[in-house]
Amino acid sequence: MAKNKRRGNGEGSIFQRSDGLWTATITVGYADTGKRKRRAVYGKTKREVQDKLTRMQHQKMDGVLSESDVQTVAVFLDNWLENCVRVNTAGTTYLRCKTIVNKHLIPFIGGIRLNRLAPDHLQAMLASMERNGVSASNREYSYSVLRRALNVAVKWGKLIRNVCGRIDPPKVKRRDISPLTVRESQRLFDVAESDRLYAVIVLAVMTGMRQGELFALTWEDIDLDNGVIFVRHTLQETAGKLTVKEPKSASGKRRIVLPAVAVDVLWKHRTKMMAEGLAAVSIAFCDHCGGYLRKSNFRRRTWEPIRKAAEIPKSVRFHDLRHTQASQLLSQGVHPKVVQERLGHSKISLTLDTYSHLLPGIQETAVDQLNLIYKIRRA
Repeated sequence: MAKNKRRGNGEGSIFQRSDGLWTATITVGYADTGKRKRRAVYGKTKREVQDKLTRMQHQKMDGVLSESDVQTVAVFLDNWLENCVRVNTAGTTYLRCKTIVNKHLIPFIGGIRLNRLAPDHLQAMLASMERNGVSASNREYSYSVLRRALNVAVKWGKLIRNVCGRIDPPKVKRRDISPLTVRESQRLFDVAESDRLYAVIVLAVMTGMRQGELFALTWEDIDLDNGVIFVRHTLQETAGKLTVKEPKSASGKRRIVLPAVAVDVLWKHRTKMMAEGLAAVSIAFCDHCGGYLRKSNFRRRTWEPIRKAAEIPKSVRFHDLRHTQASQLLSQGVHPKVVQERLGHSKISLTLDTYSHLLPGIQETAVDQLNLIYKIRRA
C-alpha cells in the first residue's frame, strides 16, 4: 500500500511506496485499446526521482523514449523492409534497401534498442563505414534508408522524433555526366545506322527516354502518323527477372513529340522487324526471338561496340544519351519546363540542378539582358 503520495506542479506522478522507495511514472504511448502505456523510475529520495523523471521527459521530447523498450533496430528494420518497402516500391528499390540494411545498418546498430538509438550511434556508424572504404554514395544512401525507416517508426508511434535529424548527412560529390556534342551524336548515328537496334540509339538521344522506358515500348505506344510516343511503362530487371511496370511517378507517364528524323528511323525499324518475321510482336525493340531486351546483352552486343567504333570516350554511358537530349535542348534556349516534361522529371528543380552547370553561357546571357534593360532605361 503506497503512502505519502505527493504531486508537485510539473512533477508528474510521484509518490513514496510503503517500503520507503520513491517512484514516478510517465506515459510513453497507448495500446490499441486506448489504455496508456507507462514507464516507471525509482529512487531513494524524492529529489532523485524528480531528476530521473525530468530526464525521461527530455528523452521523450528528443524521440529516444518510446512505448517499447524491447524491440531492437534490427527487428524494426526487418519489419519495415517486408511490410513497407517490399509492398510499396519497385523490386529493384526493395533489393537495394535490403542490401543496405543487412550489409551496413544491422551489423553496426542492429543490436541497439530502437528507443535508445542516439545520434552518436549514427555518427560512429558512418565514420566506421568511411574508414572501411565504403563509398560516399553508399554512406549517403545508408543514411537515407535509415532516415526513411525511422520516419515510419515515428508515424507508428515507436519514436517521438527521428534521430537522423540530429546529424549531418554524408556529403556526396556530384557524379559527372557526359552528354555528347552534336558532332559526337552524329558520329554515333553514322556508326549505329547499320545496327539492328539503331532506332534505340536515335530515340535515346532525341527523346531523353530512360533505357527501361525504351525497352518497354510497344507499337501501341508509338503513333507514327502523328509523330508521338506515349511513355506508359518501364522494364525492370531484378535478379534476372524481367517485369513491366508503370513509371514510379505520375510525371513519368508522358507524351513526347518526335522530330522528323526519329519518325523516319522508326518507320524503317518497323519494316526491318517485319522482314525478320516479327510483325506480330507488340514489343517495339525486341530480341531475335521477339522477347524483351536485357540491359547486359544490349550493353555488350550493341552499345559498347557502337561507342567504341564512334570513338566516344569509355566514360560515356548509354544513360548519358538522356543527358545529351537535355543539355542540347537547354543550350538552344528551350524552356526548362519543356525539357522537364520530355524527361519525365517530377520537379523542374531537378532538371535545373542536374543540367544548369553544363551551360556556361547562361550567366553571360543574363548579364547581356541586364545590360540591355538598363541601357534602354537610361535612354
